[in-house]
Amino acid sequence: MKKIFRRILYLFLLAIIIGAITYAWPRLPIITAFAAKGMCSCVFIADRDPESIANQDLSFFPISLARTIVDYDDKSVTASLLGLVKRKAVYREGLGCAVVVDFPEEEIRKQSLPPIPQLLIDLTAIPWPAGDLMPDTLIPGLDYAKLEQVVSDAFDEPGSDSWNKSQAVVIIYDNILVAEKYAEGFDTFTECLGWSMAKSVTSALVGILVKEGKIDIYGPTGLDEWQDDERSSITMDNLLHMNSGLKWVENYFDLSEVTRMLYMHGDMYGYAISTPLIHPPDSVFYYSSGTANIISGIIRQVSGDDETYLSLPYTKLFNRIGMKNTAFETDPAGTFVGSSYCYATPRDWARFGIFYLNNGVFAGDTILPPWWVKYTTTPANGSGGRYGAQFWLHHQNEFPDVPEDMYFCDGFKGQRIFIIPSKKLVVVRMGYSMENMDMNEFLRDIISTLPDEYLTTEDTEI
Repeated sequence: MKKIFRRILYLFLLAIIIGAITYAWPRLPIITAFAAKGMCSCVFIADRDPESIANQDLSFFPISLARTIVDYDDKSVTASLLGLVKRKAVYREGLGCAVVVDFPEEEIRKQSLPPIPQLLIDLTAIPWPAGDLMPDTLIPGLDYAKLEQVVSDAFDEPGSDSWNKSQAVVIIYDNILVAEKYAEGFDTFTECLGWSMAKSVTSALVGILVKEGKIDIYGPTGLDEWQDDERSSITMDNLLHMNSGLKWVENYFDLSEVTRMLYMHGDMYGYAISTPLIHPPDSVFYYSSGTANIISGIIRQVSGDDETYLSLPYTKLFNRIGMKNTAFETDPAGTFVGSSYCYATPRDWARFGIFYLNNGVFAGDTILPPWWVKYTTTPANGSGGRYGAQFWLHHQNEFPDVPEDMYFCDGFKGQRIFIIPSKKLVVVRMGYSMENMDMNEFLRDIISTLPDEYLTTEDTEI
């Protein structure tokens, strides 16, 4: 009887082991690719310490199970799990890091960013927001002491068990930087991953091309791959509003279309456009990173050649709004990962917010069509009023104490750019978790420090 029981127990344990391996094995390449890519970009773009990256950006399960090796001479990172599944990410100057998948490493390494004209050299000598020279006057009526405390409360005390996990906060009021704070290991020059805030950048690039007459958002995309089936009716407007009707699962914690795209396919655009249509366009809202990379691929086609395409974010957007410490990464196929991989300093992310706060105009330079920001903040069909064109919108249940005209860029693990036109306010928060941080209270407390009325010199002249 004991032998039979023991045999049943062994078979039961064997079944559990086989089941665990069957479940885990297909996911191991994603875990190691995530770790290799994240470590590579944080080391070679942001110049951060690998131990800090492991303890923060890569600290959540199951990514924390992977072990990474940084090769500074080779400019690469290799990640492994149980010594069995290894993935490598390599750094390309100007284009960031890419996981070696589907394309030979040598071919990926040959990719480079074309020379980009640098319009502004010494940012410390140029007034904010185009540069980093700050005004030496205080804004009347702004409670600086209270604002400093609100910002400080967004960070964890050394050795505490709190879980705000902020890495940087920058507050802009009426285009002026009024408060900023950085966690240990971060400063004004540390480029931070925005995750899905890249979608908002991609949307801005579409707006620029619309202004130049190169994209009609209401016409068919014209993709050759979609010409002979029902996907031919999908428009750029559908893609921007996340209601294309394409099949997609956006789940970062399991095998899904988004994790397969980001970590198992070298041509992310090619993977995303291969998905079938399951709903009529403009009928069902579904948040999809694949959609953002389809948009990026269309921008590449519209650009005509890769030199123009790779230069586009810098010459048409970043240089024009003072984002001089920003890196937009490409996949192994050479397409910008418009869904996820844009690194910028917190001040540069703030400049992007200022750009939208001022209706697509920066320092007198009209970059977007005059109607683009309104279009961006118009709710997508099916979104319940919560999503616009690659930007999230105000929702009463989530932000009951924040003005309804607020809209924001939203990144995985708590990256945010909040834009509140009625308060002339931009709030940037970068971090690697927000489990214990109430964003509604954070914004409410910041707003409570603002003056009741304040006119700039420019306002007075007008």
